[in-house]
Amino acid sequence: MQCVRAWRSLNSLCRVAHHKAWKRSQSHTAAARLDLSGIYPPIATPFTAKEDVDYQKLEENLQKYAKIPFKGLVVQGSNGEYPYLAVEERVEVVRMVKQSLPAGRLLIAGSGCESTRATIQLTQKMAAAGADAVLVVTPCFYKGKMDSRALIHHFTKLADSSPVPVVLYSVPANTGLELPLDAVVELSQHPNILGVKDSGGDITRIGLIVHKTKARDFQVLAGSAGFLMAAYCVGAVGGVCALANVLGQELCELERLCVSGRWEEARVLQQRLIEPNAAVTRKLGVPALKQAMEWFGFHGGSCRSPLQPLTEAESQQLRRDFSSNGWL
Repeated sequence: MQCVRAWRSLNSLCRVAHHKAWKRSQSHTAAARLDLSGIYPPIATPFTAKEDVDYQKLEENLQKYAKIPFKGLVVQGSNGEYPYLAVEERVEVVRMVKQSLPAGRLLIAGSGCESTRATIQLTQKMAAAGADAVLVVTPCFYKGKMDSRALIHHFTKLADSSPVPVVLYSVPANTGLELPLDAVVELSQHPNILGVKDSGGDITRIGLIVHKTKARDFQVLAGSAGFLMAAYCVGAVGGVCALANVLGQELCELERLCVSGRWEEARVLQQRLIEPNAAVTRKLGVPALKQAMEWFGFHGGSCRSPLQPLTEAESQQLRRDFSSNGWL
């Protein structure tokens, strides 16, 4: 009887191990197929006057983005105000975007939460809603304890269970926490971790990540238009750039110039993008991005509270940052 019980226990363990290995193999195959190279706007979330998600205005933005040669869209990233949306809203926005996305374009959904358990659950919902991959920000509320050991554990457990490939997301300006280099290098070995979006702006770090992961199929995306050309120079494959919500054609042109090695033309264009990019990111943030979107024919509108609209002085500064570089 004891032998029978032991055999049943062993058989059950083997089935579980086989299932996990199968899932890992399936995710690895998907990750190996997915090419991230190109430009992605981290799309903004329009709201109504009552601060509900305005799906009609979102659809109109998507129709305009469909005419720009983006590789895909990042949905529910930092510029989508994801911390202010309920889980159901985050998933519904992804589902709606998927329905409108042209064939062949990637949908990368932000699914980061503070706990590993919640991140896994939301990742599964995002995959079911149509995401091709997930962009996962570092947990940061207990940032003093988010060392390499904790973050490697977090992202490994997620990648083990995710039905779609995972892209790491380091954005220290918002989280107060940079994903450590040693953690990125170790996580790059996981077959279901596809790459990293690095928004820190340290080009030596980006170059080092590319260098230390070059033996693996690990892809690095610049997290800002302000250093896109420099990131391409050290081996990045693309960018997730807030400014692409406003100057999408121009960001795609910069990508084209870099990839084709036309560095002098790329340098001139890159320099004209630095000030407007800084204005809609580190200087004035999402309210400035939404204001600029209105100027360029997109629906930006107001942010969800507690984010506030720009002051008159801030709006004037934003206009100067664009107009002085020939964009307005």
